[in-house]
Amino acid sequence: MDTAPADNTQQLLNRIRSGDKAARERLLARYLPMLRRWAHGRLPQHARDLGDTEDLVQATLLRIFNQLDRFEYEGEGCFLGYLRHVLLNVMRNEIRRSATHGGNSELDEARADDAGESPLEASIGRERLHRYETALIALPRRSQELLVMRIEFGLDYEEIADETGMSRDAIRMAIKRAVAELARRMGDAAS
Repeated sequence: MDTAPADNTQQLLNRIRSGDKAARERLLARYLPMLRRWAHGRLPQHARDLGDTEDLVQATLLRIFNQLDRFEYEGEGCFLGYLRHVLLNVMRNEIRRSATHGGNSELDEARADDAGESPLEASIGRERLHRYETALIALPRRSQELLVMRIEFGLDYEEIADETGMSRDAIRMAIKRAVAELARRMGDAAS
């Protein structure tokens, strides 16, 4: 049984940059399931038949590995935020592509709006999602990273502790404060 401690993300990134294929596989094994969970259901219905979630996740990972030399490591948790950012861009590109290459342009406006909602938007509402995104961006980077890990990627406190190197208690308190600040900002945006 391997009792060596797991490499942290920075160590894996450094090893990948030096050509270590095993480190690349370990990083993929660590983040691929999270990306799949996060991406599932985020595409609007009209775009889902053009590229499934797996294809988008694979395109994201290919883009990340091709541009890894541009990524600047700024502390534990930032790589997950980078993955989210790149995946969002890939998804936006797919949505734009599907809007220009498919679909019936003669749909009435109400029906087009319904077809454009992702399951996430449908469940929490487009306006609330916009307020969430706006409030999240306004938070300090560390708070953003912790909230994205907990809320969007669904990581538990132990997984976040492994990712960040922080203690579980410190994570709980930091997330509690970040959620309170996020809620305050979202409330301010609703006013």
